[in-house]
Amino acid sequence: MNFYESDHQLKRVLKSKLDEEFFNWADKELVEFGHECATTIDERAMHTDREGQPRLIKYDKYGDDQSYVWLNEGYRKTRDYAYENGVVGYIHKEIPQLGRKGNYLYSFAQGYLLSQSEPGFYCPVTLSMATAYLLDTYADDRLKEKYLPHVLSTGEVELYEGATFLTERQGGSDVGANETKAIFKGGTYKLYGEKYFASNAGACGVATVLARTEEAPEGTKGLSLFLVPWKKEDGSLNGLSLRRLKDKLGVRAVPSAEVMFDGAEAYLIGEKEQGFYYMMEALNLSRICNAVASVGIMRRAYNESWQYVHKRDAFGKKLIDYPMIQDTLVKMLVKQEVETNSVFELGHLFDKWAKGLSSNLDEGLLRLHIALLKAETAEKAIHFSQEAIEIHGGNGYIEDFVTPRLLRDAQVLTVWEGTANILGLEVMRLFNKYNIDEVFVNDLIYKLNQISEEASEEKKELFDIIGILEKELRTFKSLNSPTQTRAVKQLAKKMVCCMEAVAALQQFSETKSPREKAIFRVYMQSELIPLFHLRSTGWTLEEGQIILGKSFAQL
Repeated sequence: MNFYESDHQLKRVLKSKLDEEFFNWADKELVEFGHECATTIDERAMHTDREGQPRLIKYDKYGDDQSYVWLNEGYRKTRDYAYENGVVGYIHKEIPQLGRKGNYLYSFAQGYLLSQSEPGFYCPVTLSMATAYLLDTYADDRLKEKYLPHVLSTGEVELYEGATFLTERQGGSDVGANETKAIFKGGTYKLYGEKYFASNAGACGVATVLARTEEAPEGTKGLSLFLVPWKKEDGSLNGLSLRRLKDKLGVRAVPSAEVMFDGAEAYLIGEKEQGFYYMMEALNLSRICNAVASVGIMRRAYNESWQYVHKRDAFGKKLIDYPMIQDTLVKMLVKQEVETNSVFELGHLFDKWAKGLSSNLDEGLLRLHIALLKAETAEKAIHFSQEAIEIHGGNGYIEDFVTPRLLRDAQVLTVWEGTANILGLEVMRLFNKYNIDEVFVNDLIYKLNQISEEASEEKKELFDIIGILEKELRTFKSLNSPTQTRAVKQLAKKMVCCMEAVAALQQFSETKSPREKAIFRVYMQSELIPLFHLRSTGWTLEEGQIILGKSFAQL
């Protein structure tokens, strides 16, 4: 099994967005990476989830607080393998074989494959990516010179994994309620307070932490961003300790802890009291990673289902021979491929934004796409995991199979980096700040107008639905704020499905492939048309056969 070689959609997306030299290099690297993820790393993931979970060793033999987090050997080998293959480093520094920097898109491809084994392995990578972004973009030269090479390490220097500590027990998503203090004394800042849900704590070398300086105003406007080394240069803890590790439902591979700061030495990143805004930029990157992990879980759920229905007999036939099973697999594959295409298009847009190639208007559209896709992919990761369990029947509920872990791990993706409610509020803010509803519709119409007339019938169908959406958006903006908060999640669902449908039609227009046409047709009938309560004509047996690449007696 090789997660990369079996995924023709991922190859197509990368080939369309990377130049020839980069793709040829990436293709070879991902063949090895995809094999490792599907074999050795997958075995380590099972062990880590069950017998090898992180453990807090609070005190040493003398009774002194060491707040040490034990990680099993397989976990540490997987961590080293990912970083040495440049999952973080090659975003910011040259790839030796190419003599130039990599990009986020390639890193997202690695994260997508890694998440099919264990999104708990990808979470620390995401946090390190965010830390690297904040240091590279906003830190002064002294901080960059001392710490960035370690965060970007691919094996040439000691690795410092990163972390981003925002959450406090009294605030949760309400970051403006944070109370951690940064007091300037002795020529440096010292942090006092606690962070209540701090992932990668005890495993990171450095953490980016939001704290409030003395005399700073309340709310998010008073927050500053600090870099906090986990240890001092003599190897002792840097004025911090762990109260306990969280006993989580899933993603057990990554240690999440309650961290207490008692005079931790900290270094200001960027401008004072701009920390919240810096962290929100990093949060948008983390939300894309969240979407990458979600479509990774979706792919693994589909793959496990596909393999099982071809192996399992029931009532004298293979499960794959039953129309209901065929129907489920068609819908799963279509949604997964269309959504993966949209997520990697988003990654491509983020690359452009990170290089300063986007306008303020583009930034608003980028933030909207991030909010929409993060919410949709996280929800679908849970749905796919449930479908995989049902296809497996009783076996799907047994921990010998990967399906229970997929469901447990998928559930956190609706929580990490903002729940659907928080993302709905983000959509409302973007409506007010950028009139993003108009920008969004105009962008869809522009993309449809670029599609060849060979797809004229499909274009008309989408134009009609987007016209309905445009009216609903105008109505939404006329509502009062409480009513908007009740309606925004359903509206966002319609927006993201329209966006994905346009992307699916673009793919058909570019490839002229009967398979891509069938994917668009099935997506319309199973995902988009029911949302708008329009009459569905269903899809044909032939279209289902084309998508799955198989002949059936009936569908």
